[in-house]
Amino acid sequence: MERRRMDAALLVLFLGHLAAALEVPLDLPQPPTITHQSPKDYIIDPRENIIIHCEAKGKPHPSFSWTRNGTHFDIDEDPNVTMRPHSGTLVVDISRAKAEQYECVYQCTARNKHGTAVSNNIVVKQSRSPLWSKEKIKPIVVQEGVSLVLPCRPPAGLPPPIIFWMDNNFQRLPQSSRVAQSLNGDLYFSNVLRDDSRNDYICYARFPYTQTIQQKQPITVKVLNMDAINDTMAAFYNDTDLFSEEPADERKPSFLIPSGPSSSKTVLRGQVLEMECIAEGLPTPEVSWTKVSGDLPAKRTSFLHYQRTLRIVNVSESDAGDYRCTARNQLGSVHHTIHVMVKAAPYWISGAPRNLVLAPGESGVLTCRASGTPKPSITWAMNGIPIENSPKDLSRKVEDDTIIFTDVQPGSSAVYQCNVSNDFGYLLSNAFVNVLSEPPRVLTQANKVYQVIKNHRALIDCASFGSPIPKITWFKDSRSSTLDGDPYILHDNGTLEIHIAQAHNSGRYTCVARNSIGIYENHVSLEVKEPTRILKQPEYKVVQRGKSVVFECKVKHDPSLIPTMTWLKDDGELPDDERLIVDSDSLTITDVTESDAGMYTCIMNTTLDHDSASAELTVVERPDPPTDLELTDQKKRSVQLTWTPGDEHNSPIQKFLIQYEDLLHHRGHWHNLTEVPGTKTTAHLKLSPYAHYTFRVLALNAVDFSRPSLSSRVYKTEPAAPDENPTGVQGFGTEHDNLVISWKPLSGLQSNGPGLHYKVMWRQKAVDSDWTTVTVANNSKFVVSGVPTFVPYELKVQAVNDYGAGPEPAIAHGYSGEDLPVAAPENVQAIVVNSALAEVHWDPVPFKLIRGHLKGFKVYYWRERSLHKHNPHHVEKQILTFSGNHTRGMLPGLHPFSLYSFNVRVYNGKGEGPPSPTQQFETPEGVPGTPTSLIVTNPNLDSLTLEWSPPHVRNGRITGYTLKYQQVNNSNELGPMEELALPANETSVTLPNLKYSTRYKFYLNAKTVRGAGPAISGEGVTIMDEALPVSPFGNVSSSVGEDGALISWEYWGPEKNVYVEYKNKNSEAEEEWQKELVNGSQNIVLKGLKGGLSYRVRVVAKGHHDQPPLLSDEVLVTVPAVASRQVDIATQGWFIGLMCAIALLILILLIICFIQRNKGGKYPVKEKEDAHTDPEFQPMKEDDCTFGEYSDNEDHKPLKGSRTPSNGTVKRDDSDDSLVDYGEGGDGQFNEDGSFIGQYSGKSASRDTAEGHESSEAPSPINAMNSLNSFV
Repeated sequence: MERRRMDAALLVLFLGHLAAALEVPLDLPQPPTITHQSPKDYIIDPRENIIIHCEAKGKPHPSFSWTRNGTHFDIDEDPNVTMRPHSGTLVVDISRAKAEQYECVYQCTARNKHGTAVSNNIVVKQSRSPLWSKEKIKPIVVQEGVSLVLPCRPPAGLPPPIIFWMDNNFQRLPQSSRVAQSLNGDLYFSNVLRDDSRNDYICYARFPYTQTIQQKQPITVKVLNMDAINDTMAAFYNDTDLFSEEPADERKPSFLIPSGPSSSKTVLRGQVLEMECIAEGLPTPEVSWTKVSGDLPAKRTSFLHYQRTLRIVNVSESDAGDYRCTARNQLGSVHHTIHVMVKAAPYWISGAPRNLVLAPGESGVLTCRASGTPKPSITWAMNGIPIENSPKDLSRKVEDDTIIFTDVQPGSSAVYQCNVSNDFGYLLSNAFVNVLSEPPRVLTQANKVYQVIKNHRALIDCASFGSPIPKITWFKDSRSSTLDGDPYILHDNGTLEIHIAQAHNSGRYTCVARNSIGIYENHVSLEVKEPTRILKQPEYKVVQRGKSVVFECKVKHDPSLIPTMTWLKDDGELPDDERLIVDSDSLTITDVTESDAGMYTCIMNTTLDHDSASAELTVVERPDPPTDLELTDQKKRSVQLTWTPGDEHNSPIQKFLIQYEDLLHHRGHWHNLTEVPGTKTTAHLKLSPYAHYTFRVLALNAVDFSRPSLSSRVYKTEPAAPDENPTGVQGFGTEHDNLVISWKPLSGLQSNGPGLHYKVMWRQKAVDSDWTTVTVANNSKFVVSGVPTFVPYELKVQAVNDYGAGPEPAIAHGYSGEDLPVAAPENVQAIVVNSALAEVHWDPVPFKLIRGHLKGFKVYYWRERSLHKHNPHHVEKQILTFSGNHTRGMLPGLHPFSLYSFNVRVYNGKGEGPPSPTQQFETPEGVPGTPTSLIVTNPNLDSLTLEWSPPHVRNGRITGYTLKYQQVNNSNELGPMEELALPANETSVTLPNLKYSTRYKFYLNAKTVRGAGPAISGEGVTIMDEALPVSPFGNVSSSVGEDGALISWEYWGPEKNVYVEYKNKNSEAEEEWQKELVNGSQNIVLKGLKGGLSYRVRVVAKGHHDQPPLLSDEVLVTVPAVASRQVDIATQGWFIGLMCAIALLILILLIICFIQRNKGGKYPVKEKEDAHTDPEFQPMKEDDCTFGEYSDNEDHKPLKGSRTPSNGTVKRDDSDDSLVDYGEGGDGQFNEDGSFIGQYSGKSASRDTAEGHESSEAPSPINAMNSLNSFV
């Protein structure tokens, strides 16, 4: 039996797994399912209509009915209640009824022919916010230090109100570890202080549903000490002391709430547990919490109201147990234990029962598995009727929390209700069993494109429906095999998962749903995209205010995705400020201010993913100046300065600089006194006597110094004798018989008092003599005259003022004035080291003969002549100075093979002494210089002649020459070197037996006994035969293109002056060759050749002026004749036709203008200024050159000068004007400004009176063109 029950249980689990909740398409028959309903405890606002929700779906669409308080609710009989169309939702109009009438328990029923679903019991209650009962609250008078409780006791509301304490100004009363509000709203004082006295302790209750606030009457609290209480209350009690006890003493804690050593509390699973312990005592006790039977759940625990309240959210059974709160102060502690019991209203263990869709003959289960404390009871109903009262069904078996269906048949569809309840609540769930026979269908959209980021999970849906439940298989692209196993995961709902998508996973996927009735395919696509990544993140920036800063954010993303860059500041939007400039990959902030500091985040979003990076901006500025300078600890020679630092502006202060101003001696000038680290705000300042100090402080951070602080008050020090003597005391002479004693005078601050002067003392050293003393004021030197030359002295200078003398001065040393030395160095000699270097030796000069400080020695030397030539050189003397006490020196840079003279002199600070006797020495021979020239002459078939000049600088006797030469081939490669020794008396040589038409390179140097000098080089070429020189050109060729004739050649000659010559083939004159220079290349394009002609072209190399030019072979270049692309336009038919059309158009326009011009009669040329304005008369318009109509009775009068009035009309005189005959000697008339108006050709002719005396003159060409312009 037990084995069969186990098998049944396994069957239930298996069938339950297969019968996972399916969403039945609404076009298929199905029982009702409630989709929306009001909460079980439904609190309504009594000012608004009551809406009780009940929505359901099904096929056919369900009908709805209601019960109220367990009986049928006939909606039609209540005029205030309506049901929404196609819905079960009730709407109660409370404008004609009270909300209290509808405070009932409601239940909705939705039914169709396949079953009936029911809602929860919906308990409707209206929200209440009652007023506080009127009461008169007497003032509370308490002794200082005692505990106090101010009760709130708000009226009961639904839901309960939120309590808070405020004063008359609607400001929350401050709370602390001493004063706190309890969970029930009362205000507790652990001990009262005098500052707690006030008359506006007001408790407020806010009712959230109605959004109303109720106020309790204000409470007055007076806190008095013992003497104040006795003095205040004695008059009312016959001068008897109210309190004979001492004022409240310090005491150990005791609990105000909860009372006693222990208490208990019950809380429901999933709710919030709040426990509080409020203690009184003096001093104010501190409260702490522990769990006796374990640890507090850290993630769900918080402490409120200064540790008085312990709060645990989402309570579970593990939170049951004993909790201990402890109140402790200096005098002791007290404990209270709270026993917590956790109960549980029913809750689902594996979720509510799920709908079953079964095919005929299939099996399935409905499971209603729930728990609670105490253990809940489970009841089943079918279509709203208890299952025991429902029709019997052999395919259905009820076992406690499970209904097992086997071999179901059509017509067995129904809705089953599972009700789980205990003392703390209930759960009601509807689940239908729908018996269908339906082929598969895929509900996922066909051809849907899924996009996923590379290396992310890809989920491809295949939501399907069918009865029996379809089996899902997947294929990719060619459908060669099903997708099953790594890397694919097939979920029970048909979804295909790729755990880590890669690029090769992109493609077309086919989902096939198959059951016993049919098969269905659906195709979708997967695209794997590259991830969005920030390649260069913004970096932390520290910037000075007023500067600019740039945050870079360079991003890489999939090119098929559209990116959007967003910048945030401190996780919010960027400020709307034109200083913030957002580019595609950067954020620039100009003119940075302190408000710009913060965290900046760049976010790159695409439709699939995003990446972000943040960086902080710190805005720094030089610090604000220190303030509140104060002088303390004032002494004669010191004072202590304190100050308050200014704002650092995000850059720590590194140091403070203290400066002073001496108003007595140096007003307006600030001097640095001392520095202190940036962590200090005091400085001990050492001062000098006889000064009027003011101080200021500057702060330095990484940006700069701050502005100086305001000056401190003046601090005056008393005078005193000098503390120091002048420094820099020295003695020297300006003349050979004087001694100048100088020193650095003391500053005003160093003087220490008024009347500063100096006591100057001196005596000759090494002579037992007394000090000579003089007093000097307002000076820094003293001159002693009549002293011997260059004698050592001891010197002292002492500072003295009106308050005494300074300390004993130190002795300084000096010498009297110097004079020129009187002796020259002796035993002078020279040792020649080599041809360019000699060493000079001498003996020291006695100290007394130097007569001053020895500065050194000077060697004067000069070149007399070269030993090769006997003519003397006119070379200036050279001087080498050897500072210090030397007895030898080196003379570098000498000319070889030369005679030199020299002498030596000693010098001191005054000047040079006499020279030593002049000595001479000779330098040996050296290597010669380069030969002056090398020329190749007389080139022959097998020989060349070389001519040269001896070196200009011989440096000795020339002993001969060395000539080296080698061949050079066409590719500038050098052949073997030949060497030839030549005698010294030769300056030319002919080299025989050379190869014809060959280039040679030569190297020639001269020799002395010391060796060979540097060589001079040259080149030469032997000729082809004795008549013509060898040409260095070869392979001369030509080609003719559109740009000209390209001439190319090979060249191996030494000459650099190469050019191309060309002339007409038929020209015989030699001077007609035209030249084109070549810039080192071996080709050129000749662009000046004319088509249809032939040219002779050759390449020329011009060598030495004495040598004939070297010519290449000539080539003949023929430039083909090219048909002219320019066509005589005058002979083209289209041009002739165009000109004729233009002429015809001009003729037509002239005729039209003539007709228009003669349309109105005669031409007005001069109008009289006094004539009345004729509105039909129009003058000539200068802007468009048209004429108005006019009439003129006299055609033959000459034109008179006239002006056009500013109003644009022309006035007429009594007499009319006529035109002057043009072309027959008539004088042309001019306006007053000199402009010519005689514009008409032909003679004037009178017409008959019948013709109205109209003018018949032909218009001039000028006027005809003006008319043409007007027409156009």
